[in-house]
Amino acid sequence: MTTRSAISALALSLACAGCSVADMELAGYQDPGFGEANRATYAAMVVNPDPKYDTPMPATSAQHAAQAIERYRTDAVKKPERITTTEAGSGN
Repeated sequence: MTTRSAISALALSLACAGCSVADMELAGYQDPGFGEANRATYAAMVVNPDPKYDTPMPATSAQHAAQAIERYRTDAVKKPERITTTEAGSGN
């Protein structure tokens, strides 16, 4: 067997190996879990389309929101105080 024919045989066997792993859905097989994540997400969205809460939502004010946006645009927002949650220099 020559080198050229050996390479050709190897290439042919690799090509045929790829064909033997066919897409199961194309062969008529359908995975029973196909689309399950999408169905679960959809079910979570419509589980209760008209929810009732124990406490009412607080009132909102469009004028208050507009003032906050204007402060943001003019860079007049108060910077929050920096709070750390760990102590520096604590060894393990």
